[in-house]
Amino acid sequence: MSNYGFKLKEYENRLEKAQSLMHLNQIDILLITTEQFMRYFTGFSTQFWQSPTRPWYLIIPIKGLPKAVIPDIGLSAMQKTWIKEIYTWPSPRPKDEGISLISKLINEFPSKFNNVGAELGKEMSLRMPLMDFFFLQSTLSRKIIDASSILWELRLIKSNAEIDKIKHICKIASNSFENLPSLINKGDSERDIAKKMKIDLISRGAENIPYLPVVSGEGGVSQIICEPTNRVLKSGDILFVDTGSTYDGYFCDFDRNYSIGKASKTVNDVYEILWIATQDTIEIAKPGLPLSNLWELMVDKLNKYLPYNFSKGRFGHGFGLQLTEPPSITFNNMMKLQPNMVLTIEPSVEFMPGKILVHEENIVIKENGVELLTTRAPYKIKEIN
Repeated sequence: MSNYGFKLKEYENRLEKAQSLMHLNQIDILLITTEQFMRYFTGFSTQFWQSPTRPWYLIIPIKGLPKAVIPDIGLSAMQKTWIKEIYTWPSPRPKDEGISLISKLINEFPSKFNNVGAELGKEMSLRMPLMDFFFLQSTLSRKIIDASSILWELRLIKSNAEIDKIKHICKIASNSFENLPSLINKGDSERDIAKKMKIDLISRGAENIPYLPVVSGEGGVSQIICEPTNRVLKSGDILFVDTGSTYDGYFCDFDRNYSIGKASKTVNDVYEILWIATQDTIEIAKPGLPLSNLWELMVDKLNKYLPYNFSKGRFGHGFGLQLTEPPSITFNNMMKLQPNMVLTIEPSVEFMPGKILVHEENIVIKENGVELLTTRAPYKIKEIN
């Protein structure tokens, strides 16, 4: 797969949907400040987001085309997108990092609802200095309100073109996971394994590997989120590897578990129940089913077979341009599944004090059920001898 970016129609559809939701939610203008939403609406991509010195802005009116307000260093790159109106300032300019430009442009738009929507809600953040935000508020004739519900509603349902990119990175990571046991040698540390996995992922076509916990522990792992250490693997260990790799900005997010040497009966039993809970959940998922039903099924499976403590947090979530996105699969999320939602199914259990196992697969909801995006993990935990 080598088709980077999207056709113009994709961006036009996103704008049309956004403006329709703006009407429904009485918002005149959307102010975009973050990397993922800038990329979603414009296709603009730069590694310069790593520098906090320069903010980047996009103004989306309720009618008409978006306007980019960006540091002058990004002009030539933004001109390669579909955005026609681009305003720049000579950044860094600490006394006015584009705020006067944004204020002028927003105040020039006719006002119907007197509201500007911004990334103020849950699972969001403003990528601009807070003092600049306060100053901008003071210069506007409109009120700035939370637009997170609109923005997440747009990204909740993926287009077929987006799903194609997610499928591609899921396939790359699936193949890399299958190959990983052949790369592991006696005396390897967690860091050694992470390095080999990264090289393998890149060689298969992944562009970036922003997330790669590699964790080991005797008979189970104590955590699943931290960077690898210099701990050397030994017989009896469980090796947990999770990857959020990307292709053209889109993530996969799933894990695999391995046993170094023969797995204990306890580990085998727990692993199999997690596998069954995942499989049963994949099989019942379909449009119209509340997310809470998926959570309840996984909990029922774990309760029935495992007399242990397990997380009552979420057992899966959305993903796409970010490693985790709404919705969350939780006990009280009554949101109904819809076609083209992309989700992780992710039951977990602490089966002994300080011993955790997690199972995770990636799926997309289809009109009549589910399509598995990852290559299914084996029913029995893979043993590396």
